[in-house]
Amino acid sequence: MHATICDVLADTVQNSIEAGATEVSVEITEALGKISVSIADNGKGMDEAILKRAFDPFYTEPGKHDARKVGLGLPILKQICDACGGFVTLESTLGVGTTLKYSFDAKSIDLPPWGDLPKTIVMLMNYPGGFELIFTHQREQESYTISRNELGEAVGGFDTIDGLTLATEFIRSSEESLS
Repeated sequence: MHATICDVLADTVQNSIEAGATEVSVEITEALGKISVSIADNGKGMDEAILKRAFDPFYTEPGKHDARKVGLGLPILKQICDACGGFVTLESTLGVGTTLKYSFDAKSIDLPPWGDLPKTIVMLMNYPGGFELIFTHQREQESYTISRNELGEAVGGFDTIDGLTLATEFIRSSEESLS
């Protein structure tokens, strides 16, 4: 099972990046005792047959993982959501993109710990490829939004330790500003 919420987030966002998306939007909302996540992309999408099997642990999209024949990310996510009084929905259109939404009861005893959100966001922004990642985090009435292109430009890119450190510090500061 995933050890943290950040592990789940990294796995599900990585799916969008690997689907060839040029734009991935991630929104985390913490309000009314719930943690809700929405990930929308303009990647290759899925047809009805793949969509129906997406939560089957004994299935993975052909060609996605050469060395394995199972896909555990979404089934584990569903298990965590179910255990934490949440939900998961997946909508996709072939050639258009995919939207994954999931939530957790923030007070559930089965809720995994958060993990290190700033480092997870920077890791995802540093993922190779020509995509834009727009990340929004809202806690009650406070929020911030940052894009991969803007942050990369502001810190001089993600290809040096200085750039990665500055990006992580910026996001950590943004997180601390949320009430």
